Amino acid sequence: MLTFPFDYFRPITVSEALQTAESINRKGAKALYYGGGTEILTLGRLGMYYADAMIDIKNIPLCKVYQSDDEFLYIGSALTLMEIDQQAFFPLLRDTVKEIADHTSRNKITIGGNICGKIFYREAVLPLLLTDSLVLIASPGEQEMKYVNIHDIFNQEIQLAREGFIILFSIPKKFITMPYHAVKKRQQWDTGYPLITLNGMRVDDEIRVAVSGLCPFPFRSLEMEKKLNMFGASIEHKVTSAMNELPDQILDDQEGSSEYRLFVFKNMLLDMLKTIGGGLA
Repeated sequence: MLTFPFDYFRPITVSEALQTAESINRKGAKALYYGGGTEILTLGRLGMYYADAMIDIKNIPLCKVYQSDDEFLYIGSALTLMEIDQQAFFPLLRDTVKEIADHTSRNKITIGGNICGKIFYREAVLPLLLTDSLVLIASPGEQEMKYVNIHDIFNQEIQLAREGFIILFSIPKKFITMPYHAVKKRQQWDTGYPLITLNGMRVDDEIRVAVSGLCPFPFRSLEMEKKLNMFGASIEHKVTSAMNELPDQILDDQEGSSEYRLFVFKNMLLDMLKTIGGGLA
């Protein structure tokens, strides 16, 4: 149970959700958008979450979409990780989300909640970063819904307007069949927090890589990719050079020391290049 009282709203349109959030905030109260609620319940009990109102977006049809056209695969932000795991449209995303939390939790955690949450791993964003996906966001103003590139809205975490929320993700279908590599290393148990999660993809004979659990935020580093794709260099030299381009300090916590993380990460990169490096020189 949460330790604070709150009002509960369940809009059925994007406009209704935005209007509800704006109305609450104008009164000086705080509104939170609600998907699966697992993080709100967990951190709320610890005093790390508070809201005067919860706005549940699961009844908004666009937030539950899972369909494709000739160019894009559309994934609603309120789809649970289990719903995504049960589909085979995007194997890299499926293989990534099926390793998040445990079976029971994946029935509740939504892809939008994982990416927008306070828990910094946010592993579901990794395939979206690799595929330069688009994000349909809702925000107050004349244009309530608009597409933005994931790289323009995700910098360590999702950057949204106060009343804004994610409606869905649009993944270019040309990436869905690309060779990929998805690995999650844990220090403890089979369903604990990750030590490191790595996604790799081979696009036009070049390697892309995105990582969670190594630094205090998930990232895709173009500088690292340049080193991994150096022509004529040995795999060992590519990996060593790439590890000099890390964007921040290495985590050092109960899941693993910084030294151990670097050791594991180096071997993960080596394995990735051997698996999907193909004919790269």
